[in-house]
Amino acid sequence: MGHGTAPVTQVELFFDLVFVFAVTQLSAELRANLGLLGFLHTVMLFAAVWWVWVYTSWVTNWLEPKYRPVRVMVLVLMLLGLVLSTAVPDAFGGRGLAFAAAYVAMQLGRSLFMLWAVRGFDAGNFRNMGRISFWFLASGVFWIAGGVWPDPVRTWLWLAALGLDFVAPALGYYTPGLGRSATTDWVIDSYHLAERCAGFILIALGESIAATGEAFYALRWSQPEALAFPAAFVGVVALWWIYFDRAAERNADVFAQSEDPGRIARAAYTYVHALLVAGIIAVAAGDGLLLEHPGAAVSLPAGLMLLGGPALYLLGNGIFRRLVHPHFPVSHTYGLLFLTLLVPVVPELSLLSLAWAVAAALVGVIAISEILVRRQERR
Repeated sequence: MGHGTAPVTQVELFFDLVFVFAVTQLSAELRANLGLLGFLHTVMLFAAVWWVWVYTSWVTNWLEPKYRPVRVMVLVLMLLGLVLSTAVPDAFGGRGLAFAAAYVAMQLGRSLFMLWAVRGFDAGNFRNMGRISFWFLASGVFWIAGGVWPDPVRTWLWLAALGLDFVAPALGYYTPGLGRSATTDWVIDSYHLAERCAGFILIALGESIAATGEAFYALRWSQPEALAFPAAFVGVVALWWIYFDRAAERNADVFAQSEDPGRIARAAYTYVHALLVAGIIAVAAGDGLLLEHPGAAVSLPAGLMLLGGPALYLLGNGIFRRLVHPHFPVSHTYGLLFLTLLVPVVPELSLLSLAWAVAAALVGVIAISEILVRRQERR
């Protein structure tokens, strides 16, 4: 069972501020590189940023940040995270080695700190962190080599590194001589981890709101821009509502009462939450294009962001709900169906028309969810 209700500490929230900057950088990177290779690179960089953040949340779930050495460790990670985030725009250029070195230092350094912190009194976690350190050491070779080599070799090496990083939890971090870990072995403060991941969703949504406001401020405030601004705002508010209204606390309760919280933590919070954040980043990038040229025809990259971002968010949130509850939400199924039906007519729409259609679809998801909940309550 998951135990504990330790609140998220101030130093953890302070650490998260770096990732507000990281999300901003990723959104800008996506808008600046609209080609297929640029999209791939942004996805890779996002995966690295998310993996750094979520592993840090796991460690502060196991260690008490109120202790000074843990706090110092988090602040050192914050500094390295700032280097990582600053290197994002030129990670596949001149700052590749800086990005790779910061990533490896954060992942491996934090794991080694955990080994030092739990030695002698937590044999299970000590073995587990030994396995994790082994995997990060293996992937670190590819990260550093990629940082040294220019593209296209860098892309292939970093894809291999990410493959190792992302497959490791699914394999139980199998390590020669140490075996593999089972999710039932992990003692988790379920509410703490759920709150941390919900906090990152808020970070991404907040960055989207800030980017929308900044872009709108810089415009002429003519009629098209005046209509585009509320469309972008309604879309982001709908994303917040879909995740947080009622469901967030209920999901955390189910998570805490599970017989195997480690399985839910790994699948629902470590892997699947990445889909939600990626969807929000795509929405933020799409909203930037919308506000710049609301009357323009929908290009393929803009369509992927304005339509694909919300679809990815709904899919991720639906899978998340499915992992903690018996069923994929009916409301999300209808929302994904409506977004799919928009695909054939996208070439005939302007960015403004598509944005309002997507906003209507998201509001429809909320309305259907409310209707179903009230029916269930009456029963």
